[in-house]
Amino acid sequence: MFVLSGYEYLLGFILACSLVPLLALSASKLLRPSHREPERRTTYESGMEPVGGAWIQFNIRYYMFALVFVIFDVETVFLYPWAVAFNRLGLLAFVEALIFIAILVLALVYAWRKGALEWS
Repeated sequence: MFVLSGYEYLLGFILACSLVPLLALSASKLLRPSHREPERRTTYESGMEPVGGAWIQFNIRYYMFALVFVIFDVETVFLYPWAVAFNRLGLLAFVEALIFIAILVLALVYAWRKGALEWS
C-alpha cells in the first residue's frame, strides 16, 4: 500500500513536527488577551518612558565585524571534524585543509586592510 516502505515513521515524524508549532501558535492565539488599550501599544523599556523613535541607524562597521566573526566561526566548524578524523584522511585531506586555511587567511588580510576590524 505504501510505495516507500520503511518511511512510514519518517512521514509520521514530519507530520508531528509540522503539527506541534501549528498547535502552539493556535493555542497562544486563543489564550491571549484580546483587548487593545493604548498603554499596551507603547514601547516598554525597563520602566522608563520611551524617548525618540525606535528606528536608529547603526554604523555599518558593527555588521562588518559580525560578518567577519561568522566567517571565522564557520572555519572552526569545518575544521573540527577534519581534526577529529585526521589520522584516517591522509595527505590529500591535509593539503585540502591547508588550501582552505590559506583562503581564509587571505580573507582575513583583505578585511584587515579594508579596515573591517577597526572600531574607530
